Amino acid sequence: MALMPVSDALSAVLAGAEPLAEEMVGLDEGFHRVLARDLAALRTQPPEAMSAMDGYAVRAADADKPQARLKVIGEVAAGRPFDRVLGPGEAARIFTGGVVPVGADAVVIQEDTIAEGDHVVLSEAAIKGRHIRPAGVDFHEGMVLLNAGRRLSDRDLSLAASMNHPALPVRRHPRVALLATGDELVMPGATPGPGQIVYSNGYALRALVRSEGAEPVDLGIAADTLDATVAGIRKALDAQADILVTTGGASVGDHDLVKQALEAEGVEMAFWKIAMRPGKPMMHGRLGGMRVIGLPGNPVSSYVCAILFLVPLIRRLLGRDDALMPRETALLGRELGANDSREDYLRARLEERADGTLIATPVTQQDSSLLGHLALSQALVIRPAFAPKAPAGSPCEILRLPN
Repeated sequence: MALMPVSDALSAVLAGAEPLAEEMVGLDEGFHRVLARDLAALRTQPPEAMSAMDGYAVRAADADKPQARLKVIGEVAAGRPFDRVLGPGEAARIFTGGVVPVGADAVVIQEDTIAEGDHVVLSEAAIKGRHIRPAGVDFHEGMVLLNAGRRLSDRDLSLAASMNHPALPVRRHPRVALLATGDELVMPGATPGPGQIVYSNGYALRALVRSEGAEPVDLGIAADTLDATVAGIRKALDAQADILVTTGGASVGDHDLVKQALEAEGVEMAFWKIAMRPGKPMMHGRLGGMRVIGLPGNPVSSYVCAILFLVPLIRRLLGRDDALMPRETALLGRELGANDSREDYLRARLEERADGTLIATPVTQQDSSLLGHLALSQALVIRPAFAPKAPAGSPCEILRLPN
């Protein structure tokens, strides 16, 4: 079977992926959740003209020159509006956040005034509109300020609160079941026996799933038997997973049973080999409403495939407006030879020069089992299939790795 191009594989993974159901959460639970609907302001902010400084509310016509002397007729504090109209020759003591009295059209700051009993002398001329926040200067009732598909930041929550929303309509968390396979795997802290290795893939994948706003469901490690692998798939169904991610067992050896187990359970396979490096033995299919991504067992292959395929799928299920991770242009930090028929994703270090130019230097050892280089890399340099030799300093396309 011919290897599927990366772009076609991504299209297959995302095909038909619709945003999950909406749920309401309180503001404190809204951080990094994804809005399911546009959010419009329920009020105007500020609702009335407010003072931006401590000082005196005045009529600019009465105080257009320094040394103007005005009668102070009262005080305005935040939350305590003035109940009188400011007339000619009058001023009102006002504090930040106080509603500007009717008749006033300027605020002279406290530092530019001298109090003399029930009068105030201005050392600076008043300028119409100065130090006043007009009604609606931030937003007006009915304005859409946060759009569906937006992942809410801390600043967005503050804005939503100011818009007078106590709760937010968001997409529910996708449930991502993670099933590792392999008799060779032992847990961290154990002493590996002959031929065994310490299991590491799940820790990166669970962290990645959480960081993208999904809920990981750890199904543990399945032994290299068909029955154990099938049992793991059924656990994912019982957990009502939206996505099942398997690691390992995706190749074609006698002990690589994941594809066989998936097909035995009725999974419709869309592909099981991709024209990419690392990550050729990756699978994708569906079982009812559950989407299945079969990642390779090598840790770098597993992680790179998760970045390229699992992350966009989670974002699409969340209805995010940035489902596809952006690619950037950088300059190569070293020479690269001509590429073969597979698209390459090379681990690379990033350096930003003083002028803002990005330099991406692929590490010299790209073996898919080497986690040390992955941990120290900040990006993947993307090399198209059959790309010619590229000298140092030539442009390249990169994908930044999450921090």
